[in-house]
Amino acid sequence: MQAEHLKRGEAAEALAAAHLERHGLRLIARNVRCRGGEVDLIAGDGDAIVFVEVRLRSNARFGGAAASITASKQRRIIMAAQFWLISAGRRYANRPCRFDAVLLDGLDSERVEWIRGAFDAS
Repeated sequence: MQAEHLKRGEAAEALAAAHLERHGLRLIARNVRCRGGEVDLIAGDGDAIVFVEVRLRSNARFGGAAASITASKQRRIIMAAQFWLISAGRRYANRPCRFDAVLLDGLDSERVEWIRGAFDAS
């Protein structure tokens, strides 16, 4: 049986993916992992490749969802994105890339915050 926090995480990622697709992005991959990092969602937005971090917080006691994307977390996401780009080969080689965040305060499709360009790889 799956732990409750994992079920909530999957539900949050599904809600975020649906939100992005409603806004014209096309989902390319989910849960891309490499040693030391993970990207929750990878999507296409026109010609750009978008690496998306999904954050679910049930309360703001520790700063809310946005505050949980620390510099260390950003480095791990960037590492996984680089791994995916290398693994994907030439198909995505010269496309512009962006790092977005989808922030959820609870599993409510009316309370989704999408931050385009939440951080960069520099």
